[in-house]
Amino acid sequence: MKYITFNHQNTSAIGIGTWHLGEGNQAQTEAEMQTIRYGLDHGINLIDTAEMYGEGLSETLVGNVMKDYHREDLQLVSKFYPFHATPKLIETSLKASLKRLQTDYLDLYLLHWRGDTPLSETIFGLEKMVQAGLIKNWGVSNFDLADLKELTSLENGQNCRINEDLYNIGSRGIEYSILPWQKQHDMSFVGYSPFGSDGSEYLNIKPVIKKMAQSKNISIHQLLLAWVIRNHDLLSIPKTGSVAHMQSNLAAIDVQFTKDELELLDKSYPKPTQEPSLETI
Repeated sequence: MKYITFNHQNTSAIGIGTWHLGEGNQAQTEAEMQTIRYGLDHGINLIDTAEMYGEGLSETLVGNVMKDYHREDLQLVSKFYPFHATPKLIETSLKASLKRLQTDYLDLYLLHWRGDTPLSETIFGLEKMVQAGLIKNWGVSNFDLADLKELTSLENGQNCRINEDLYNIGSRGIEYSILPWQKQHDMSFVGYSPFGSDGSEYLNIKPVIKKMAQSKNISIHQLLLAWVIRNHDLLSIPKTGSVAHMQSNLAAIDVQFTKDELELLDKSYPKPTQEPSLETI
């Protein structure tokens, strides 16, 4: 397993995403739990979830897995709805998530996307949860550059540890300004949906991808994930419900690209040349 510096910690090169997990029948849920266990047993040490995912079902699934592991060995990330972003509702949501996750604290607690609550109130509520020992750190998700600048201009806003946005080879907007800005401000980045939204049907798989994957004797999904983490300077959180796909994700960590291969991919999936609108799903 390769590790990166994420949130000032030694973190596996990929995490485990959990969107839609825990929402099926008992057999499916058991398979998903087995998959997460396989990932943890093979070096992954971060799980990303949210109160929104199945309205708590994903958190419940994760909690049932985590109880069999040493809590201090894992980094646990969850998110709260923007309409729960007041200090009082943050505490209520957090305690409900902790109960479902069967843990006393979160390593990171994120505002899932921006809503109507003033950011200053949300920061105040999150800082209270840090002081109470219920979370170690906090961050945000689906923030664009203007949001990040506003956030960090507020009291204690510079304590934001991470921002989590959409990032894959077909959605490269964060490379223009968000990623460089976060690096400059020592704010870790998480990219979700490395295969596109809920799979490759929303990602245009061009011939260059198929040909390159074939030449490297890897799957298209492995190539897509390997591309996202190619510089080993950000975290990707692919979701999978099967051990076979988890094995595939783990193998993708060791895939390398030549300079010529990266240039070839850049031609088909160009880097942004101006500030784009933030893509979300």
